[in-house]
Amino acid sequence: MVTFQYQLEQIDSAARQIIAAAGAEKIWVFQGQMGAGKTTLIKTLAAEMGVIDQVSSPTFGIVNEYEAAGRTKIFHFDFYRLDDPTEALDIGIEEYFYGGEYCWIEWAEKIAQFLPDEFLLIRIHSDSANTRTITIQHSRNAD
Repeated sequence: MVTFQYQLEQIDSAARQIIAAAGAEKIWVFQGQMGAGKTTLIKTLAAEMGVIDQVSSPTFGIVNEYEAAGRTKIFHFDFYRLDDPTEALDIGIEEYFYGGEYCWIEWAEKIAQFLPDEFLLIRIHSDSANTRTITIQHSRNAD
């Protein structure tokens, strides 16, 4: 487990630390309260990985697809508005999760029973208006 604190103006450095800590893991779960900065961090991570597309929260569409450097695909999920976890199956999350591409997931607790066995857990805590604490750990799904 890795924990570090950063100021918002240091978010690029925080993103590089997360990418380095991830290693080969492609399923990344982002946890944090509403407004903690999950989507902002994801935008920065995408930029660090060479995404030139506009990155935004897929709250209404559930998933956005981005292309990163080297034709790498990143699928960005936001399950906040999901009422029934089985709705995630309707969009084919299993194909996404086991397709070998990056999957970045916000509000994963809504679909916990469908998460792969192993993933990178990134917890974001808002310490103040300008300071965040990140905890990163390689996790196993308990479900």
